[in-house]
Amino acid sequence: MDVNPEVDPEFEAAAARLADVASRHPSFDPKIRELVALAVNAAVTHLHEPGIRRHVRGALENGATRAEILETFQLVSVLGIHAASVGFPLLHDLPLPPADVDLDEIRAEFVRRRGYWDTGWDEVLRRAPGFFAAYLDFSSVPWRRGALEPKVKELIYVAIDVSATHLFTEGLRVHIGNAARLGATPDEIVAVLEIASAIGVQTWDVGVPILLEELDRLDGSP
Repeated sequence: MDVNPEVDPEFEAAAARLADVASRHPSFDPKIRELVALAVNAAVTHLHEPGIRRHVRGALENGATRAEILETFQLVSVLGIHAASVGFPLLHDLPLPPADVDLDEIRAEFVRRRGYWDTGWDEVLRRAPGFFAAYLDFSSVPWRRGALEPKVKELIYVAIDVSATHLFTEGLRVHIGNAARLGATPDEIVAVLEIASAIGVQTWDVGVPILLEELDRLDGSP
């Protein structure tokens, strides 16, 4: 957070404390905290460039590798699929197209690569198996590589699903369960929720400089 204590010292101090608690949670080493914060800022529902830059820098300074940061971006890039996972189930009363591929085989391949199956995928698979197979390939790329451990990958999914810019409860439930199954502790999940919650402060970070610029413009007007 970039503070400007001259604007409203009381609010600035309170916001700084909130951000500090989230950024210093003891459950994660600094590198993982930075990668989780990077995920929240890099999500397509937010794309907050100052935050992306700040947390890329922070991750690198705390020992993250190029591969770990790229893998974080790859994991976050799946967020667009929620248009399908939310939209397709609403088509359940419409006729199904004839299946020209083995749906069970695609489902089994998803479980093999990703380690789970959620019934929310059923309608997507039945109605658009070619699209779902392409998504499987796309989403599996970071899972075929070992830059980040599986638990951290799932915690990154938790971070982007719980963010105020998305709040995708069904996905959040799935990925909290997956993270716990892979060894994440309740305290680690709480740390992710705290980090994601802190992005509200960015309203102040972005809005106040604009206000000050506009006030200066008015003061300098004829």
